[in-house]
Amino acid sequence: MAKPDKSRKNAPAKSAAIAAVKPEAVGPATPEVLDRLFAVVASRRGTDPSISHSARLLARGRRKIAQKFGEEAVECLIEAVAGNREELVSESADVLYHLIVMWVDAGVTATDVWAELQRREGTSGVAEKAARPRDPLA
Repeated sequence: MAKPDKSRKNAPAKSAAIAAVKPEAVGPATPEVLDRLFAVVASRRGTDPSISHSARLLARGRRKIAQKFGEEAVECLIEAVAGNREELVSESADVLYHLIVMWVDAGVTATDVWAELQRREGTSGVAEKAARPRDPLA
């Protein structure tokens, strides 16, 4: 997944490139796209970093992956606060991609995360947080 220049002057070009891929051309957009993305990223582990962005990130190690995830998360927050809906959607996709790369590197599967979400389903967020061990540094 190549990362385009994030400068404002390139924002219209980025949006046009995103719009050029019509959802009907690849099927309906469903949450299963995350499972397919996970499978692609996992398949890139140990492959040639010169031909895959995922392979390059995985080869650079956890620190670089975490750095990239953090950068994307901050960009996502900036677009949310600024009220830039299209850019928020784009940055959200970047966050999810980099999160999946981090999962692959750490040996976490999407199924692990979905199971944790399912475990929490129906539990009040307040109750779930209260049940967590208290952080003495908090």
